[in-house]
Amino acid sequence: MPLRLVLSAAIAAVIGAGAAQAETIKIGVTPGPHAQVLEVVKPIAAKKGLDIQIIEFSDYVIPNTALDAGEIQANSFQHQPYLDNQKKDRGFKIESVGATLNFPLGIYSKKHKSFADVPAGGTVAIQNDPTNGGRSLLLLQANGIIKVKPEAGLKPSVADIIDNPKKLKIIEVEAAQAPRSLDDVDAASINTNYATQAGLTLNDAILKEDAKGPYVNVIAVRSVDKDKPWVKTLLASYHTPEVKAFVQEKFKGAVLPSW
Repeated sequence: MPLRLVLSAAIAAVIGAGAAQAETIKIGVTPGPHAQVLEVVKPIAAKKGLDIQIIEFSDYVIPNTALDAGEIQANSFQHQPYLDNQKKDRGFKIESVGATLNFPLGIYSKKHKSFADVPAGGTVAIQNDPTNGGRSLLLLQANGIIKVKPEAGLKPSVADIIDNPKKLKIIEVEAAQAPRSLDDVDAASINTNYATQAGLTLNDAILKEDAKGPYVNVIAVRSVDKDKPWVKTLLASYHTPEVKAFVQEKFKGAVLPSW
């Protein structure tokens, strides 16, 4: 065989071997910051031999269902209390492997410039899942608006409200629908990723959560996958100065890096 053909075959073999070593994973995210940050992570991971396919979900339930079923290999959309609640309620065999972002929660209004302007008997929308809804109630409590039973911990429900001086009507909506509820209520608690999609920033909030707290978001994988090499590669690609700089520049404090 001519030397030129031998060299060509050798080069092709090397390229083929490199392609074979690359691993592809699907990561579930919600639209907005989680998806945007992973787009920055993707080329960093590619250089380390990990091909990331980003799959967007429009709610907070399906990403964990899909992960537990093995339809995706990881997800990045939830904080630890939400994951803990999902595992307890649904028996998912998934767990967090690393921190990602912190999204300080905000309560927004189209009708009032401050929460003090919300009238007695006004309507406030909160999320209908236990962890985010409870988080919203705790935000109201932290601002002296309501009181909830201390034993409710991080997941108080509307039934746990023990003092409501303004007689506010608390209604529960799907987290993804909270921005749309702003036309119909006095105020609504909205998660940052959905607020961002609706053109809102944390500066627009009439109440906002302290950035320090238990609600740091995480990357979750199936329990059987937690020690696989690609998990370490994914975290190493995410926890980089380039990604941190992107978060700080893109979101201007509305989303915070948590590593």
